[in-house]
This record gives sequence, structure tokens and C-alpha cells, in this order.
Amino acid sequence: MVLNLNPNIGFNLTSILLVLVLILNFLFAIFVIFRERRDASSTWAWLLVLFFIPVLGFILYLLFGQNLSRYHLFQWDDRKKIGIEKMLWNQLHELRTEQFHFRNKATETSKDLIHMHLLNNDAVLTEDNSVEVFTDGQEKFARLFKDIAAAKNHIHLQYYIIKRDELGKKLIDALTVKAKDGVKVRVLYDDLGSRTITKSFLKELRQAGGEVEVFFPSKLRLINLRLNYRNHRKLVIIDGKIGYVGGFNVGDEYLGLNPKFGYWRDTHLRIEGTAVHAVQTRFILDWNQASHNRDIAYAPEYFPEEIGRGYVGMQIVTSGPDSEWQQIKNGYIKMISSARKSILIQTPYFIPDASLLDALQIACLSGIDVKIMIPNKPDHMFVYWATLSYIGELLKAGATVFIYEKGFIHAKMLVVDEQISSVGTANIDVRSFKLNFEVNAFLYDETISRKLSSIFQEDLLVSNELTLASYQSRSARVRFKESVSRLLSPIL
Repeated sequence: MVLNLNPNIGFNLTSILLVLVLILNFLFAIFVIFRERRDASSTWAWLLVLFFIPVLGFILYLLFGQNLSRYHLFQWDDRKKIGIEKMLWNQLHELRTEQFHFRNKATETSKDLIHMHLLNNDAVLTEDNSVEVFTDGQEKFARLFKDIAAAKNHIHLQYYIIKRDELGKKLIDALTVKAKDGVKVRVLYDDLGSRTITKSFLKELRQAGGEVEVFFPSKLRLINLRLNYRNHRKLVIIDGKIGYVGGFNVGDEYLGLNPKFGYWRDTHLRIEGTAVHAVQTRFILDWNQASHNRDIAYAPEYFPEEIGRGYVGMQIVTSGPDSEWQQIKNGYIKMISSARKSILIQTPYFIPDASLLDALQIACLSGIDVKIMIPNKPDHMFVYWATLSYIGELLKAGATVFIYEKGFIHAKMLVVDEQISSVGTANIDVRSFKLNFEVNAFLYDETISRKLSSIFQEDLLVSNELTLASYQSRSARVRFKESVSRLLSPIL
């Protein structure tokens, strides 16, 4: 018996499957538009991905695109015991009634910015701080290890990335020694950023009494499907008296030992003074969110009452996808709009949204000297090409752009008029402003701002200027890469 199969059957099945995929894709697009309620640029970027790569686009959305509901992830009732609410109310009242006694000109001229951070971020202003600036990984970690060795009561340490390499092992060994000495050691790391960490790597620290928690851990071993909403903060608090905040993570590459990147240029701050209380509060909030029945309760030793001996005004400002406002981005825009002479920016990624890009273009067109420094090599290709696309717009507006050539520049620094500045973990991109948990120190001090400005000037010696003419002469291939990356920039 001969079977007479209709060749159109396979074709019809394929057509039906294709129609089903298109229908599901259309329904999912409707969901993205109306359920997620994103801003228009993000919505169009995801629609582009969904319609051009239907099946893979759906998978990418599950990995990258889900919104984090805006509920309070971080709650710590004991904040009342350190007087944060009273300090906030007092400072807001004094600012509004012009009764605040400013210790220097930089804080007085920045009272609008200070008010914004007080009102929207609970960022208390402190003016008794001493600040040390580090731009070299070897120097920063040498100082950190010295402070760890001198710790008497507690060490609270939080990094986005802790690698299982020589520097990572040295850090865990140093913490293990202190835990054995009776110092309370707590380590918090991000599950995705520190994905190479194993239980055995932390075994001795835990056996010595150290505590370790993981931010947003995966339910699947070795696979974390939550690629967004990572804790990008880098904080260390020692005995409640010394605080660290900035761009360096923990790994050999941050010491300049990775041939791919070469010398690693970053910016990190070591703080002494009452601002350390704000850094401590941020760590406790993050720790308690991640902890499993090991929440930190208020204890006087975490917030010593010693008054700092410095004169640097400072606010520790945080932001995250659970926040109603993009506090760090808004702080950047407020600083840029206040500029009268100069704006200096160092950032590894430059993917501003429309509001920040407009603020910088307006500054350029107003005659403000805007200088921006970016790396000469990418660590994320799409981000690199998108960066060049936005840089081109600022070149047209009159900004001066420099390409750092010594290695890889990872610094997140903004200095305005050599009066006020910001250093921290937030890049100038959508991911830092909306998708990651970040922390920046906003500094109101001429001495520190001039120090950061002089560092920028030193970096110019190992940088090349990207002129508008050289940018416009780029190849068609580069233009194509920029165009595609620019379209995807809201979701990079």
C-alpha cells in the first residue's frame, strides 16, 4: 500500500505556528505597553526587540525587562534611635526659614540641591567630614587593609563584585583574621556581580564567626534570571568611624592586573566624620533586606557620637528601582543647571536620558566649559557604541571630549565650578539611574572639588581629544553600530 502524503501539511503547520507566534508576540507587546507603564523610549526599545526577534525577544524581556514594583524593600525601624527623622525635619525647617548656619560658601550656594536631597532621599547634610581621594587600586586597597587590620568593633563590607582571585582571597583572609579576634564582620555581595563566589571560598570566614549575605540571590544554582535590579553599591564601614564609597570593586583587574583593560583608573573616597553614619545606615538597610533572620538592630557602637574634625559638607544619596524619584540623576541635573563656569565629567558609560542630555547641551550652548572623559576601550560593546552616539551630540553643542588612553577609566565623577562635586557608584546611563541600586557622595567643598579637578587635569596628560571633525569622519560601519546601539540604549 502506498501512502499519499500531502506536502502542504507541513507547510500549513509551519504557517499556523508562525501565526500563533505573531499573535502571542502582539499580545505580549500590548502587555508591555499597558501593563508595564514604562517611559516611551523604553517601550519602543522593547517593541523593537520583540518584533524583530520574536522568540528570543520574549526570553530577553523575561531576563532584563520586568519592572520591580515600587514598594519599600528597605525598612529599618531603628533609624529613629539615631535621630535621622529629627535631623531631617530640623535641617529642612532651617533651610526653608533661612536659619541654617553654613560652614562654607559651597554649601550655602548649594542649598537648593541640599534641600532636594533632604526632602526626597532623607540625605542628611553633615559638615564635619575629612575626605581622602583614591584613584589607584593598589593605594586604595592598601589603605583599606590597613583600616581593617586596625578595626576594634565591627567591619561592614558591601561590594557589587567580589572575585575569587588573589585580591578577593586576600580580603576574605584579612576579614577572617579579624573575625577570629572577636571583631564583628559582615559581608554583603550581589549575587550576579559576584557570581564566581563559592561556599568554600567563604567557609573559613563563616567558621570564624563572620556573617555573609547575598543580595537578590538566584533560586537556580549558577543561573540568576534577574539580570536587572542589581545592588551596584560599594561600601565599607569600620567601627562606625571610617567609611568608603566609590567605584572600585574587589578583583585583580581593579589593581590593573588584567591585560584586557590594563591600568584601572577609578575614583574612591575614604571618609571620616558624621557622614559615616549615613553610609552605615545604607549598609544596614541593604543588609536587613538581604538577611535571613540576622537583621542588624540599633547599637550605639554603630553610630559613635564623636564629632568629625574636618570641614567637608556632604550628603550620602542613594537611588534604586524601588524609588519614586531618580535621586542621583536629579542631583546631576541640578548640579549641571547651577554651573556658571565649568563642568567636568568622568564616566565609563555615557547614555543619558533626554533630561540629562538637554541639561548638558543647554550648558554647552550657554558658554559653560563642559569637558567629558570616557574610556578608549569597551567592556560592554553595545554600551560603548551607544556612548559614542550621545557623545557626538554633545560635540556638536560645543563640549570638549577626551578619550582616556592609559587603560580603562571606570570613575564616576562630576565637578561643577570647582565648588561642588559628586563621586560614587552611579554611571551616567539608564541602568544606573533606573535599574540598579546606587550610592553617591555629594560633596560641597572647594578644596575637594579642586582636588578632583586637578586629578582630571592630570588624566588629560594620558588622554586624546575627540574632535567633532574626527567624530564626523568615522566609517559607515561605526555609524551603523552607533545607530543600532542608540535604539537599544534605553534598555542596555
